[in-house]
Amino acid sequence: MSVSLRTSSVKSPALRIDISAGYLRYLDCQAPTLRGINVSFPAGQWSCILGRSGCGKTSLLRYLAGLLDQQVSWSGELKITPAQFDLKNNIAYMAQQDLLMPWLSVLDNVTLSAKFGNSITAVEKQAALALLDKVGLAGSANSLPQTLSGGMRQRVALARTLMQDKSVILMDEPFSALDAVTRYRLQDLAWELLRDKTVILITHDPQEAIRLADKIYIMQGKPSSAESLEVPNSLTPRQFDAECAQLQQSIMACLEQDDA
Repeated sequence: MSVSLRTSSVKSPALRIDISAGYLRYLDCQAPTLRGINVSFPAGQWSCILGRSGCGKTSLLRYLAGLLDQQVSWSGELKITPAQFDLKNNIAYMAQQDLLMPWLSVLDNVTLSAKFGNSITAVEKQAALALLDKVGLAGSANSLPQTLSGGMRQRVALARTLMQDKSVILMDEPFSALDAVTRYRLQDLAWELLRDKTVILITHDPQEAIRLADKIYIMQGKPSSAESLEVPNSLTPRQFDAECAQLQQSIMACLEQDDA
């Protein structure tokens, strides 16, 4: 079942994002966090960013989301293709924490972005219920978040992200707190439901990046820059084989070289 909440006759396609010579410095800090960032995030594909804690991965994601405009100095070229679409109006952000409102039902959490203090329409409710069905939570629409497991809560967060119907999905370690089996299943579910989106995923897990990514970047140095790695030709989500294992070893070697 196709779910869309857009009322505009012009729907944004998957967007390509290119950054050239990106430089980011927090206004309360003399040293830049990012310098010489050159990255391309292809339209309709998954790009994964790896790097040690504190290297600026989340800063880059938050800048793209428009959350740092008053906190940082930025220079460099940020190009969106097609150019007629605005990035900030076409982004959904999925964080490591599910950020569900504990006093709202699962259904109300999913429709939160559509409500803005008003009652949701019948069309919006139908769309939200269809999304909950897609993530396997059709029977939990009236449940409160505290009654759900961690994996179920992240599926609610995924449904809420999909409910926004944006072209670009920014994901900041959304599965890192889950057990290995649940994380694996949610990776597959997210890949299936977001396959037509431009997805930028931050992760500390090389296996997660290798399974899901069409493009992988490693951020290193102080200030950080980004290096692109060649990914296997196999289709995503990948089954781990010798080529994937070799790439994982290369990623670990790169990360170990980078000083904390």
